Amino acid sequence: MTSEPEQPTPDDDSSDTTGPSRPWLRRTAATLVVTTALAGTAAAVVFGMKYHRADARDDAREAARRAACAYGPILATYDSKSIDAYFTAVLDRATGAWKQEFDSTSKDLRDVLTQGQVVSKAGTVRCAIESSGADSAEGILVIDQSISSVGTQGQPRHGQLAITLSLQRDGNRWLVSKVDSPALQP
Repeated sequence: MTSEPEQPTPDDDSSDTTGPSRPWLRRTAATLVVTTALAGTAAAVVFGMKYHRADARDDAREAARRAACAYGPILATYDSKSIDAYFTAVLDRATGAWKQEFDSTSKDLRDVLTQGQVVSKAGTVRCAIESSGADSAEGILVIDQSISSVGTQGQPRHGQLAITLSLQRDGNRWLVSKVDSPALQP
């Protein structure tokens, strides 16, 4: 009688070549995978938030710069024949101390500009933001300006107006809260 070698059955564990089962190794590997995934997710969230904040600061700075650039021509363009529209435009984008100061001097300014028949036109406006935060900024403007009046016999005189200004965010708008210029000094 020939004896045939016994074939292992599918349920037979004797064909397992991996060695004894190690459940602690599987648990450790699973824990390591989960921990790595959580750490990666946390790092992505942290870096994403930092990027978002930096992007928001850049957006705020650019919005403040655009507001400052837009305010330059408003401030430097006026005609004594339509001075009330000028005052309204300047005050519409002003706030705080600058708004109060401009409003309180507007009557005297109206008289001077009207009597002198002053016309001012803004030309090129160069602007930059010197410093900024989420809700405030400091800007610098240099405005090419052409002014004519009774004193110039109606002939335009060209010059430049240098201005520093402070801006405050008010909702979605940036308003001017302070204006300073050597030309505005007494």
